[in-house]
Amino acid sequence: MSQAAPAPETGRILVIEDDPKLRFIIQMQLTDAKDSVYEVRTAEDGVRGLEEVRRDPPDLILLDVMMPRLDGYEVCRQLKANPLTSRIPIIFLTAKSTFEDKIHGLELFADDYLTKPWAQNELLFRVRNQLKTRRGQLQSNALTGLPGNVLIESELSRRIAQGEKFAYLHIDLDYFKAYNDYYGHARGDVVIRYVAAMLQAQLQKDGQPGDFVGHIGGDDFVVITTPERSILIGDAIRSSFDATIASQYDEQDLKRGHIMVLSSRQGGVQKFELMTVTILVVSNVGRDIHHGAQVVDVSKELKKQGKAMRGSVVVSDRRSDGSPIVPVGDVRLTPPPEPPR
Repeated sequence: MSQAAPAPETGRILVIEDDPKLRFIIQMQLTDAKDSVYEVRTAEDGVRGLEEVRRDPPDLILLDVMMPRLDGYEVCRQLKANPLTSRIPIIFLTAKSTFEDKIHGLELFADDYLTKPWAQNELLFRVRNQLKTRRGQLQSNALTGLPGNVLIESELSRRIAQGEKFAYLHIDLDYFKAYNDYYGHARGDVVIRYVAAMLQAQLQKDGQPGDFVGHIGGDDFVVITTPERSILIGDAIRSSFDATIASQYDEQDLKRGHIMVLSSRQGGVQKFELMTVTILVVSNVGRDIHHGAQVVDVSKELKKQGKAMRGSVVVSDRRSDGSPIVPVGDVRLTPPPEPPR
């Protein structure tokens, strides 16, 4: 029996290049590639390129460096500073081939460099490598497209190794399992995607270049930011979640303020509040952290504190001056009468 041919390489590629002849050549080199089916769009300068990315984010960007209105360096800087677009791989296209030029591009977190003129096979090799890397990242969490556990651990390890001061925010939805059981997995997936988009939008609004958002799995997310902005960002996420989560419920359940879920474990029907969010903030300010497992251990301890509080809460291990736990938000220290979250 003959083996089936492997599926062709696919990907959506945006070419940002001001030279119309070169734009056409790149498009032909990509669309004529054997064993590949690429959807190629083009933009004639950096301004149009940014508009195209915002309209429909591609899987990969081929970006000319020297362009009118907005050069490639600035386009790269804006895309990498935005959590919504920071994970899109960028390959610089340039006539500049000096070591300093390449270092400058890599300092802006460009993913690769292609010097003009190039051969078609070199272009395709670099494109395939970047698309393969991106697929590996996205496969970590297919539902949200956010970096998963491997990349979260890698990001945390990198910051620890470089001696950076950071804050790790663990975002955990309360009563999500009850919601999932009540409304079904399809509605639950909508909630998870909504939270992922909300976190990215919140970082775009309140975060800084270099901030990181990831999806551990299920209803657990991670944000890594600077210690100085951690409480501000955590409380902004809490407020945004509380202000919008009602849109995920049916009207009659909103009026009741709870849902009734059949419990297979305890038997009978149990009442569950509407979803809230518990945000745990762990910082290496005033604390020696040598590996990611320490962050997770502290986060687990904080989770016990957070789950004993009612409503959406932000719980920090300490302020920057080393003082202990700081509850933030609308918190009551009495445990709720409802089942554990």
